[in-house]
Amino acid sequence: MARSFDYIIVGAGSAGCVLANRLSANGRYSVCLLEAGPTDRYLWLHIPIGYSKTMFHPVYNWRFKTEPEPNMHGRALYWPRGRTLGGSSSINGLIYVRGQRHDYDHWSALGNHGWSWPECLHYFRRLEHNELGASATRGMEGPLWASTIKQRHELVDAFISAANKIGMRTVDDFNSGDQEGVGYYQLTTRKGWRCSSAVAYLKPARRRPNLHVETSALAAKILFEGTRATGIRYLKHGQTAEIHANKEVLLAAGALQSPQLLQVSGVGPAQLLRDFGIPVVADRPGVGENLQDHLQVRLIYEVARPISTNNLLHSWRGRAQMGLQWALFREGPLAVGINQGGMFCRALPDEAKTPDVQFHFSTLSADAAGGEVHAFPGCTYSICQLRPESRGVLRLRTTDMRDAPSLQPNYLSTDLDRRTTIAGVRFARRVAAAEPMAALMKREIRPGADAQTDDELLQFCREYGQTIFHPSGTAKMGVANDPLAVVDERLRVYGTRGLRVIDCSIMPTLVSGNTNVPVVMIAEKASDMILADADTEPAA
Repeated sequence: MARSFDYIIVGAGSAGCVLANRLSANGRYSVCLLEAGPTDRYLWLHIPIGYSKTMFHPVYNWRFKTEPEPNMHGRALYWPRGRTLGGSSSINGLIYVRGQRHDYDHWSALGNHGWSWPECLHYFRRLEHNELGASATRGMEGPLWASTIKQRHELVDAFISAANKIGMRTVDDFNSGDQEGVGYYQLTTRKGWRCSSAVAYLKPARRRPNLHVETSALAAKILFEGTRATGIRYLKHGQTAEIHANKEVLLAAGALQSPQLLQVSGVGPAQLLRDFGIPVVADRPGVGENLQDHLQVRLIYEVARPISTNNLLHSWRGRAQMGLQWALFREGPLAVGINQGGMFCRALPDEAKTPDVQFHFSTLSADAAGGEVHAFPGCTYSICQLRPESRGVLRLRTTDMRDAPSLQPNYLSTDLDRRTTIAGVRFARRVAAAEPMAALMKREIRPGADAQTDDELLQFCREYGQTIFHPSGTAKMGVANDPLAVVDERLRVYGTRGLRVIDCSIMPTLVSGNTNVPVVMIAEKASDMILADADTEPAA
């Protein structure tokens, strides 16, 4: 039976939960939130270190894979994406980072009015409860917590001190707009628990009578009357259902599934759609183009003393200690996740005016993020280029949303990307060789002492590089005369009515850092725009 709501939100992830809260808050509008995955009742979705338990989970993770990557030795790379309430904010590494002032000023300079740093800062402050306290750039009244790491770790302290020795300043706040420096990250945790967007935004709103949340409901197609989006057809437990949108359909399914749903529904490159027999609603060549991601390269070191998290995880005493710390005090390794130390630096200082590389320093080591930790004491220096030039593409494989799209990120396809990544590896080695870090590093496991030339380091990056989980840009925001723009500055899909995209897809260029908090900001800003337009947009 068809049902009707003012707003239909597709995807209960970082953006969707924000929209569900804000659009239902005044009680004037009915809102339906569709989520393809189950509810977030699994305990490890809420314990910060549970990141390792959900990285490959068949229920709570979409477990996408790219096409074989020509610049990565032909490897098909694993791309995890959250599949539950909270989406990827329920399974991510918890790092609280906004990006740089320049990122947003650049969006504005491209013609996207209203998206400069000062204009976005209002929403960054609105969304957060920052344990560092309120300031000109920090907020204290928002639902999403930015928590400080209270228990220091000897390895992280040594990492910070070693970076100081080579000229990096210590900072306690990476989010003032500048970033440059080294320190402990803030995390999206609250009193030892993960603070996902489902916890921060959706949970407080669930009892509102005008908000309906439908889980295990996979959006199969956007319904159109002419060029106006009028509803969603979705699949649940093998059955098909339809719901009608009186005002707007809002896509918040992420940078992979929002463009896939657009293409399946007839919005995308016309020839691609015709090849699949899909009637063209709007010829938008940019849908699925402009795919960007941060490539992660992980240097692994054996630690000279048994002080790493590896040691705790391989000892029953250590595991018991961690469990008690968390159970009694909500502290210890279980409360802070994997990565604690951070750094933003200029690996190519003669070319980069702002930091071009980000570090995630971890007190454990494994062959892959979320994998089995090594038997020896270990730590990981993870580096990624912040503003890659490489651009990829997303395309349909079939017209069925149950089938994953084709993903071709084209990592390391430009000279700047290759040089920056190699320089980042060399910068990590400089930190590892500086005291007091040097005294704690027994040996470099990967890439290993034999890899010294640029060609050898590039081969290491190609062989071991992986995603750091930030796919973006596949339905980019841009001006009307940009042939690849998919949405305008109010996130409305060009060539349609009653349809917006509100997630990582809309980023014209990737932000300099982790993407979760920027997406929450985008949704906060979008909710204001939607509500402002509500009385002027004619009903369907």
